[in-house]
Amino acid sequence: MSLVNISTITTLQKSRTSEWQDQEIVLQEEGLHRFVEDNHRHNFLLWNEEDKARRDDMGPEYVYHAKRNIDQHNQKRNNCMEQIDEWITHHLQPKTSDCPIHSETPGMMIDRLSILALKEYHMRKQTLRSDTDEQHITLCQQKLEVIIAQREQLAQCLSEFISEIEQGSRTFRVYHQFKMYNDPTLNPQLYGNKPSTAGTPV
Repeated sequence: MSLVNISTITTLQKSRTSEWQDQEIVLQEEGLHRFVEDNHRHNFLLWNEEDKARRDDMGPEYVYHAKRNIDQHNQKRNNCMEQIDEWITHHLQPKTSDCPIHSETPGMMIDRLSILALKEYHMRKQTLRSDTDEQHITLCQQKLEVIIAQREQLAQCLSEFISEIEQGSRTFRVYHQFKMYNDPTLNPQLYGNKPSTAGTPV
């Protein structure tokens, strides 16, 4: 039995999406699933902040804070992707040579599944609205069916990819994001605006 069960991962993402609508977010999992859950948490919060950032009735300060929150959650979701890939690398020991390298990592695919779980939840809510017309409901139902099909297909692709890693017929490399804009020592807009200390008397 594989150490990476894709059905368990997609079920976790779907259940947490529903649970977190009405209760405080508390991470409950351990091991690989802890990183999956944490990744989903940041996508969940990122989704809510993206909605807030589209409001034009709350003033620029409201949007500014939403944008900064988006930036922070985006960095953390990327960190979680790397943690997922590092866990899989440590436990599955993928080959380092003599087989094709997959350009997308398991962590990236799990992140995409997380976003699709959120899209499925929110699009399904649109199909249940009573304050809109039938055309809107029909269009959203069609989109929901596409989202569900995409999620199922991606889950199957990931399951096959994990099997290939275990069999040694395909491998991957951990992609380190190195987000430069969040690092004050690497972002010229941040370090470039600091007063120069060159020539300052000691």
